[in-house]
Amino acid sequence: MATKFEKYDLTGKVALVTGGAGLLGRQHASALLESGATVVLADISIHALAVARTTLLNESPSAQILTKVMDVSNPADIRRVAESLDGLRVDILINNAAIDPKVTEDSGLVDTSRMENFPLLQWEQQIAVGLTGAFLCSQVFGAAMARDGLGGVILNIASDLSVIAPDQRLYEIQGLSADQQPVKPVSYSVIKAGLVGLTRYLATYWATSGVRANALSPGGVQNEQGHEFVQKLITRIPMGRMASPDEYRATVQFLCSDASAYLNGQNIVMDGGRSVW
Repeated sequence: MATKFEKYDLTGKVALVTGGAGLLGRQHASALLESGATVVLADISIHALAVARTTLLNESPSAQILTKVMDVSNPADIRRVAESLDGLRVDILINNAAIDPKVTEDSGLVDTSRMENFPLLQWEQQIAVGLTGAFLCSQVFGAAMARDGLGGVILNIASDLSVIAPDQRLYEIQGLSADQQPVKPVSYSVIKAGLVGLTRYLATYWATSGVRANALSPGGVQNEQGHEFVQKLITRIPMGRMASPDEYRATVQFLCSDASAYLNGQNIVMDGGRSVW
C-alpha cells in the first residue's frame, strides 16, 4: 500500500537551486533535501556556497549536496555547470537567483531608487540576474529535461510584487521631501512580473515533453528588518505578521514533486493575504 506522502518523495531526483546560498535559496534546498533529493546549490559566491552547504549538512548530515559557482547571467557559465555534473540529470530547476535592492536610509538608494533617477546600469544588472538568468537556466536545463523525454519541473521564485504594486509608503523616511523619498525600485516589480510571464510561456512550451513550470510568489520574510518597517508592513497583511523563512518549504515540496503533477503554469501567491486587501 502506498504511503500517504509517497507523491512528495524526491528520492533519486536531482534539483538545482540558483541563488542557493541566499536566505530563501537555503530554505528551498532544505525542503528538497528533506524530500530525498540530491541538491545542487548554484551561486556566484564560493564562500557563501561553503557556508550554505555546511549549514545544510548540520541539519541533515547524510544529505547529498553539490555546490557550483555559477553566474546565471552568463550563458557559457551555465553550460559549464551543466557539463560538470558528471552525468547527473537535473530533474528540478528552481530559478531563485535575484538582486533584491534593500530600501534603507543608509543604502544609497535615497537618491537613486526613484523612477526619475534609477540608473540604467542597475536596471540592466538586476534584470540580467533576476529575469534573464531564469530564462538562460531554463534554456539549458529545461531543454535537457524536454529533450530526453523524462520531463521535469521548473519553479520560478517570484514575489507578491508580481501581482501587486509596491506600497512605497512602507519606505518613507521622516524629514525627507516627497521627491527624495526612497522607493522599491521599478526593476524589482518588472522582474517578478516577468517571471510569471516566463512561467506561463514555459508551461505550454514543453508541456507535451513532460516539463511543468510554476511560480511561487512569497510575501515578506522575516530577516532582521527594522522595527518600524515591520510594523508598517504587518498592518497590510491580514494575518498580521511576516513569514518565517521556513514557511515556504512545504509548498516547494508540493510544487517540485508528483503531488502537484497536474499543476502547470500557475503562480502560487503565498503572502499571508496581503494581495487580497
